Parts: sequence; structure tokens; C-alpha cells
Amino acid sequence: MSRFEVLNQDRGSSGRRGTLTTTNGKIETPAFMPVGTAGAVKGISPKQLKETGADIILANTYHLLIRPGVDVVEALGGLHKLMAWDGPILTDSGGYQVFSLSSLTKVNDDGVEFSSHVDGAKIYLNAESATEIQNRLGADIIMCLDECAPSGADTEQLRKTVERTIRWAERCKQAHSNPKQILFAIVQGGTNTELRTHCASELIKLDFDGYAIGGLSVGEKHEDMIQTAAETTQVLPKEKPRYLMGVGRPTDIIAAVKAGIDMFDCVLPTRNGRNAYAFTENGPIRLRNNAHITETGPIEAGCDCPCCRNFSRGTLRHFFNIGEMLGPILVSLHNLRFYQRLMAKIRELIEKNEFAEWSAKQIK
Repeated sequence: MSRFEVLNQDRGSSGRRGTLTTTNGKIETPAFMPVGTAGAVKGISPKQLKETGADIILANTYHLLIRPGVDVVEALGGLHKLMAWDGPILTDSGGYQVFSLSSLTKVNDDGVEFSSHVDGAKIYLNAESATEIQNRLGADIIMCLDECAPSGADTEQLRKTVERTIRWAERCKQAHSNPKQILFAIVQGGTNTELRTHCASELIKLDFDGYAIGGLSVGEKHEDMIQTAAETTQVLPKEKPRYLMGVGRPTDIIAAVKAGIDMFDCVLPTRNGRNAYAFTENGPIRLRNNAHITETGPIEAGCDCPCCRNFSRGTLRHFFNIGEMLGPILVSLHNLRFYQRLMAKIRELIEKNEFAEWSAKQIK
């Protein structure tokens, strides 16, 4: 029996509603994953995360390897125990850090040597060790090690990263030793349709549990990102979940669901929340603006998050101005709840076959 089930297919788009069953619970898709890079979503308790509507959260192999170390995570009872989270967890492999920390890395066909961003210590990750570490961490969904090319990379550089990603994925699958964990491969290739199709086709031959689209949201235009995602989903198996990594803005998510994507993650809700930037259905609000000094209303009327139920915009502006930590926590909570309300609405509209019409009005 497949772990992923498509329950509804939108008539007017490639959007679909489904469920992905893991060892630690079921994920309703399309799904958004809050990011808890080093074992915590900044400033937010697991109980609060549950109350936002999140089914699954994301952590990062590279950062957990740096601190506290996989031996410590195991000694503390595993990643779920460390995070005090009893639902599904996805761990990225550290492949994105090959790109984001490129000044600290040396890459060859075998793997990646990192100079730790904390103390400069040498750390080596390859397909086998990245998989073994994730097996030991115990996440429900784990990712193959991949290489992400920067935006604007030429065809030869893209081709090199694609071939390396395919070889690493094959090695990751061979090294994977925990059948309770779902293993996703990552499709690379920039915005080059031919290379994306080649990468996806080769990975499909290896028959992974799910497929991610990596290497987007790294500087390309919104239109190019969505077109690439749409073209890639057409190649990927319909019976497997599809995950667009590191995305993103609400309009990006809506457009990507329309293209057939099932899963998303991004730091925007919490990172922006810590900087007094709140998402609403009518567009973003910058809470440090003077317009909010005596504003008695919530961030968003009708929002059921604890921030909007109890605090005014004027109060939140005051908290940010005096450096009160409650401000960033409250706006992060609001943003996380906004994203989960958005995903719930998308799922409902797909069930009613009303998503295509609604999404066309949302994507400007």
C-alpha cells in the first residue's frame, strides 16, 4: 500500500489534495512545513506549533551535526525527543548548505568538506554519511544529498551538478537502512528544462518514496520558478509526493500548488515575524510603522491566532520598539497560523473543485 494517496484532483489545474502517512502521523497535503533548523522553530513551543495547524516540521542535518552532534541527539532520545515533537519530522540532508555556505566548502564527486561556520572545524559529508546521520536522527522523511547550482549558472555547471546529484542519490538509496523512514530524491537543473527532465527521469528509475524539486528560489524570477516546477511535476510520478524546497511567499505557494506541488517549507513566516513583518490576506503589514502607534485592532480581523485574539497592532509596535521578545514570538505565531490557514483553504478549495478559479485571482 502506498504511503501517499491523492484524494482529490482539481478539475481546472494540476492542484491535488492528498495524505502522506509516516511512522509518526499523517500529513494533509498540500502542506507547509515550519523550519526548525537546529531542533527548534525559533521562539515557538511544540504546543504552539500544533495549535497553528502544522502537521510536520523540518530540521537540518548539517546544523544538527555541528551542534549538538548526532551522538548527543541519540543520547537525548532521538530527534523527536529533542524537539519534543510527536508528529512527523523531515530532515534536509545538508545539500542546501553546499550552496548557501559555498565559501566554506570544497566539493568533489565523492562528497563535501565543510569548514564549520561555528569554529572552522572540518566536517565531511557524502551520500553515505548524510544518509547514515539521518537514519540515526530518526526523522520520518529524509532527503538525499544533492548539489544546488547558483542562479545564473551556465549549462555546463548545471550539467555537472545534475550528474553529481543523480550519482549521490543512487548511493543514498543504497546506504538507506531504516525502512520506517521515507526517502526523497531531489531534482536539480536550474531553470533548464532539458536538464530538469533528465535528472527527474534518472531519479524515477531508482524508485524513491517521493521527489523534491531543489535549486529554485535562489534568485530566479517568480515566473521562471513556477514554470520550472510545472514542467518538472509533469515528469514526476503522479502516485508519489512532490516537494518544492525553500518556497516561499504565499503567491509562490498558490502558483506551485496549481502546478501540482504537495509540500513546501520556508523560513519566511518566522524570520519575517521576528522583524515585525506580518502576513495578511490583504498583503503584508510592517508593524514598526508610525501608522500603528495607537491602532487598537489586531494584525488581521478574523484571524484566530493568539496574537490577533489578544494583542493590538499598537501593542505589538511598542514591543518591537522596546526590544521585548514577546513581539517577535507573537508575530511569528500569527505568520505561522496565516500559512496554515492558507494551506487549509487551498485543501478545501481543491476538494470543492474551486481552487483553479480562486487561485487565478490570487496570482498577480
